[in-house]
Amino acid sequence: MTPALEPVHFLLVDDLEENLLSLEALLRRDGLSLLKARSGDEALELLLQHEVALALVDVQMPGLNGFELAELMRGNERTRRVPIIFVTAGSADMQRRFQGYEAGAVDFIHKPIEADILRSKAEVFFELFRQRQQIAAQRDALQAQSEALQAADQRKDVFLATLAHELRNPLAPLRHGLDILRISPNSPDAAEIRDMMERQLIHLIRLVDDLLDVSRVRQGKIELRKQKIEAIDAIRSAMETSRSLIGAAGHTLETDLAQEPIWLEADLTRLSQVVSNLLNNAARYTPDHGRIALSLKRDGEEAVIAVTDSGVGVAADRQAEIFELFAQVDNRPDRGRGGLGIGLALVKQLTDLHGGSVAVSSDGLGKGATFTLRLPIVAAPQAAAVATAAQAARAQPLKVLVVDDNEAVAQTVGWMLEAIGHDYRVVHSGHEALPAAREFRPDAILLDIGLPGMDGYAVCRALRQEDAFKKTQIIAQTGWGQESDKAQATAAGFDHHLVKPIALAQLESLLAGIGTH
Repeated sequence: MTPALEPVHFLLVDDLEENLLSLEALLRRDGLSLLKARSGDEALELLLQHEVALALVDVQMPGLNGFELAELMRGNERTRRVPIIFVTAGSADMQRRFQGYEAGAVDFIHKPIEADILRSKAEVFFELFRQRQQIAAQRDALQAQSEALQAADQRKDVFLATLAHELRNPLAPLRHGLDILRISPNSPDAAEIRDMMERQLIHLIRLVDDLLDVSRVRQGKIELRKQKIEAIDAIRSAMETSRSLIGAAGHTLETDLAQEPIWLEADLTRLSQVVSNLLNNAARYTPDHGRIALSLKRDGEEAVIAVTDSGVGVAADRQAEIFELFAQVDNRPDRGRGGLGIGLALVKQLTDLHGGSVAVSSDGLGKGATFTLRLPIVAAPQAAAVATAAQAARAQPLKVLVVDDNEAVAQTVGWMLEAIGHDYRVVHSGHEALPAAREFRPDAILLDIGLPGMDGYAVCRALRQEDAFKKTQIIAQTGWGQESDKAQATAAGFDHHLVKPIALAQLESLLAGIGTH
């Protein structure tokens, strides 16, 4: 959007008020400001206060005459380039014209003034000045864009360096754990090592998920699955997610949660992610054994969730940019548990999608910070019978066909199925899948999308053509997890869509639902 241009200023100089009024009447137009001076001294004052596009100067004035004023203007750096048109009632002999041009005039106009000639000449200078303004505005806009690009480029460089650091953190113990188990598979520490590796793998998955989520939100590809939820449910889920990071730093988490039910129209998973990101941010930017406070209250028609920490704080000049992508509160190389600079950007984007707001307040560096989330409250839902896990029928063992060209992925999924009581068979191509399904008669098929040759979509469509598999549960397992990917899978005939890496609990829950039908 182009900013509005300032008015163009013309300076009218004449010792007679009636002449000034006459010039004003002839020149008046939109976008033009007419400055009037009754003497050379007044004119000089106005020239120091305003940028003038044209000066119309009477030659015969008491005190400082028009030529003398022009010479003073030419001697000043600020006013030396202001165009001057002399207005005179006298004859314009060659000597007088030479004197005027020598003083800096661009033209002469004689009284009585012909209105059309005056307007025509004034229009030229008006448009010239407008073009100068537009060029200056474009220059300033380009400069601002250049500075913004440089700042974004710097944030990107910091982000990439931090990303490399953050990815190495979980990868190192994963590699070390594998080396130890390879050397000593029956080590007495094997269980503890596996637990450690699982925690690091979960951390790695969350890093990748955060990156993907930011990209999806920025492209408008995240759709919230809103339903009426209690705010406390999102907070409890977030506390559970962030508990390990808070505990690892020895922080104390204090809670002050409203006892009354506070209902929201929200996506439980995404809102929990928002609160968890705020807790994680507090844990990372608070020195060990610090204090983190989490509160929930009602304020009119809004739910207010606040996360306060005793950490490094946020400088006043950084608070406005804290929710920008790749922004870092503390860029020191020894900052330890600092994140990627995407968590708070994701908080802001997801909060906006919920129709809420988020803000930060801090008294300065070293004085902690408070992040306050505000969301609109909705009426409580009518009571409804809810089936509990205890009421659900116990799932029966299933026969599951696993189709994946990545042999390691296929085999580990098979082991997971075996661990939760299901029978499985593995094949590694789309062409093998059809005869294997006819022979094995699976209850469910875990089918990779990106198969070479005959891809997962084609395999699914082929299976649906056969009567034996029209009602078989076919589950997409893929690295593509955007809404458009899920829609394409549904159109091809898939019943469910799982994004790799598949969590054991997620797989178990899905198959349990299939086993009860």
